[in-house]
Amino acid sequence: MLSVEVLTLFPRLIAVPLAESILGKAQEKGLLRARVTDIRDFAEGRHHVTDDSPYGGGAGMVMKPEPLVAAIEAARARAPGARVILLSPQGARFDQRKAAELARRTELIFVCGRYEGVDERILGFIDEELSLGDFVLTGGELAALSVIDAVARLVPGVLGNDQSAIHETFADDASPLLEGPHYTRPPEFRGLKVPAALLSGDHARIARWRRQQALVRTRARRPDLFGKLDLTPLDQVLLQEDLDAVPVLSDR
Repeated sequence: MLSVEVLTLFPRLIAVPLAESILGKAQEKGLLRARVTDIRDFAEGRHHVTDDSPYGGGAGMVMKPEPLVAAIEAARARAPGARVILLSPQGARFDQRKAAELARRTELIFVCGRYEGVDERILGFIDEELSLGDFVLTGGELAALSVIDAVARLVPGVLGNDQSAIHETFADDASPLLEGPHYTRPPEFRGLKVPAALLSGDHARIARWRRQQALVRTRARRPDLFGKLDLTPLDQVLLQEDLDAVPVLSDR
């Protein structure tokens, strides 16, 4: 079972998504335990102030160290072996490899920053910082949910079919291919037909088609990933073939 605790100033931003879909079902099955803690509960004074203006001046507010550190320490007391992660645009970029690493743990604590950031002294009470990418959100809540979702679905039993996580985009670090296109019924929709290979019943042909499509799609959409591939002789052949090639539709 994976146990996660999220420290936030806006508990409803976390609690509602955690109760829905795959994450909600994982909790019902006892595969995921989630706790949401309001950082304001650890702030002193009648108004429970959790932020203040920065020393030296500047725009925005900074999260105060006292309530946030108190919340972290309380969470650590409940889960002494947990890894404490601050969601921050200055953190290391989160990826599938990191998701797999975190999925091997049993306890995680996520700290959601807000405003202009957290007091620098807070960093001595966390284990690492993670970022979703080179952009800025209004807070760490959406980032925390994204990390939790990516990690939880790797816990055995969370997905209805554990093979789903194995065959997804980015699942194999040694071969970072995008997934190829997917189809379902009907076999023809408004003149658009499902590729013949997928209807053939020939498992070898289907596997060959899927590999080819993944290679072509990765080359077209993510040349940065394609450049990292160690292409096999078969891959070279597949890239030259036209196995029911699917036209790439322009974004609309």
